[in-house]
Amino acid sequence: MAESRSNVVVLETDADRSLVILTVEEAARRLRIGRTTCFRLVLAGEIESVTVGRLRRVPADAVPAYVAKLRNRSAEAA
Repeated sequence: MAESRSNVVVLETDADRSLVILTVEEAARRLRIGRTTCFRLVLAGEIESVTVGRLRRVPADAVPAYVAKLRNRSAEAA
């Protein structure tokens, strides 16, 4: 018997791109990584984050900064 699978695709809207501060889940979506992996990176200090009250948030510009850091590491290793 064949299984039917439902693929859910979450697209970023223009409103998403204009956000100044992101949830860890939103940052993970932008990086195309898992939520748990993103939380690990945040807790390790690899991705900049701030607390707002009791909430953990990622500045939107921290996502491209993290990617730039990865690119620099790759260039140095080569």
